[in-house]
Amino acid sequence: MKVLKHWVLAFVMATAPLGAPMAVLANPAAPADNATYADVTPQYILVNGDLRTGVSLSGPWHWSLDPYRDGLYDFHGKPHDPTKGRAMDISVADAMAKNPNALFEHDIHRAPVTQVPGSWIGYDPETRHYDGLMWYLKTFDAPARSGKRVFLRFGAADYRADVYLNGRKVGSHEGGFTPFSFEVTDILRDKDNNLIVAVDSKRSADTVPPTITDWETYGGITRDVRLVITPQTFVDDDFIRLTKDGRFAVDVALEGAGKAGTAVEVAIPALKLTLKGTTDAHGRVSLSAAAPKSLKRWSPDTPVLYDVTVKAGDDTVSDRIGFRTIEVRGADILLNGEPIYLRGISLHEEEFGTSPQRIITQSAARALLGEIKYGLNGNYVRLSHYPHSEVMTRMADEMGLLVWSEVPVYWTVKFDSPTVLKAAQRMQAENILRDRNRASIIIWSIGNETPISDARNSFYTAMAQHARAIDGTRLVSAALLSHRQIVDGRIDITIDDPIVSELDVLAVNTYNGWYGNDKIEDVPNTVWHSASGKPLLLSEFGADAQYGHFDADHHSRFSEDYQVDFYNGTLAMADKIPFLRGMSPWILKDFRSPRRQTTWQEGWNRKGLVSETGQRKRAFFVLSEYYRKKAAEH
Repeated sequence: MKVLKHWVLAFVMATAPLGAPMAVLANPAAPADNATYADVTPQYILVNGDLRTGVSLSGPWHWSLDPYRDGLYDFHGKPHDPTKGRAMDISVADAMAKNPNALFEHDIHRAPVTQVPGSWIGYDPETRHYDGLMWYLKTFDAPARSGKRVFLRFGAADYRADVYLNGRKVGSHEGGFTPFSFEVTDILRDKDNNLIVAVDSKRSADTVPPTITDWETYGGITRDVRLVITPQTFVDDDFIRLTKDGRFAVDVALEGAGKAGTAVEVAIPALKLTLKGTTDAHGRVSLSAAAPKSLKRWSPDTPVLYDVTVKAGDDTVSDRIGFRTIEVRGADILLNGEPIYLRGISLHEEEFGTSPQRIITQSAARALLGEIKYGLNGNYVRLSHYPHSEVMTRMADEMGLLVWSEVPVYWTVKFDSPTVLKAAQRMQAENILRDRNRASIIIWSIGNETPISDARNSFYTAMAQHARAIDGTRLVSAALLSHRQIVDGRIDITIDDPIVSELDVLAVNTYNGWYGNDKIEDVPNTVWHSASGKPLLLSEFGADAQYGHFDADHHSRFSEDYQVDFYNGTLAMADKIPFLRGMSPWILKDFRSPRRQTTWQEGWNRKGLVSETGQRKRAFFVLSEYYRKKAAEH
């Protein structure tokens, strides 16, 4: 691999190892009977941070590889001493002017330039399989901010990030898919601010997800970076929802010296509804009111969103929120009190096209979700296997698609590690606190395809309880494996995972007819058992097919013909499961996966019903017709 030697050996004030845990102090806005989980809650939530007053720092940034981590340590492996002139807030030219005898081997201010957000897989073809440390530099002038507070907000950086501004370390964050913020009010200069971010994509047995996954590692600053400007006391969090008994419930949390005893007003003008209250000593207030009869409940058929404003002191936060209820009764999933069948599909965060990036714009989100809603006749999407961009969840609200949202507790996470559990719960908190005002999200998933063990069961129990503590209004699930055997010549599947008791909805990944030795003609007669009485979702099933490869004579694997046979057989099986209430086959579109290296895959998982460039395979139309009939039935 070509190593671009442009970073500055001396620009890092390495006061802590990369990925050192961020101090977490604050409490979310939550009902009084919910645990606060302060040790896994972000210090600043900055609710609706993507929409608040501020300045975008997205755009051109310098970037530079550091495979030996020389920016962090000297050649003996010791952290650089920040007292010996290793300042990140000056260029090499400025440093040389101050000390002509100083030795600098590289200059990040002259490194190549790329666009942020983005993934380094798109910067240079040689970086596709680079797994390690990357340095970023952004220089900017600060906006006018007299009497205001300023926060540096990242939508996501994969996987760890250390953030330095004007020679000072402002914080660290672990987790590649959730937002994080640091206050920089007292560090900003009016002119020539130097923002340096060290992003490390390296994963290990102690990360979430672990080293081995079945998707591309898109290292980099992958979502927007903004300066968010707030008053001295501001709305840090709000949670606004419709309860099952038909009332609006609102919880607001303020941050700042004036947070106690502040008047709060929540208004929904279209409903002529205003709720008022005063915060307690902790800066929190809970409000409630009967929902007006004029309220139109959000659903896939009627995705009505209301403009909502929260005012507190000098701060005003705006959002567009839909109101609906979701619950389970017996084997049924009830949306707004009515049974619903989830006609969906799984989705990775990759747009259509061949550009090797993970950048979800509004147009990309609309195109992907449009294929589901209008092409497949769907009403549901499983956003796999990590929190997707808030652009996607807001678009799901707007277009009317129900959402399964997942944290990357995947395969072989280190379940016996308290540190790993805290990391997973921190990601879970950041995800839920970002998105719990999104009507589209109905399921918080706590993981995918994890092997059963006592440690894993305890880990999952803690995750389920944590999700409900932050948000008790949604359903909790996990994509499970199942107990499979052959009985009387038929495939017999029993859902007996010990974690079932902690879940509201069962979900199973099943690939009979693709993995293993099952014949497709045997799949329709598969028998399913569950003693729980809970609804089941088929969270995954699928077969690889190369777009345009046909084999009408033999229907061989990786042909579109085989994929059609697989779908026909699996859908016939689904019709015979009495407690099945939906599905999300694997997957909408082909996606990058380095572990897939057969002749037909070549670094891609080909189970998509659409090719990576947007061509629909024949099985797409099989599922679309099946969902059309399901929609008519329900």
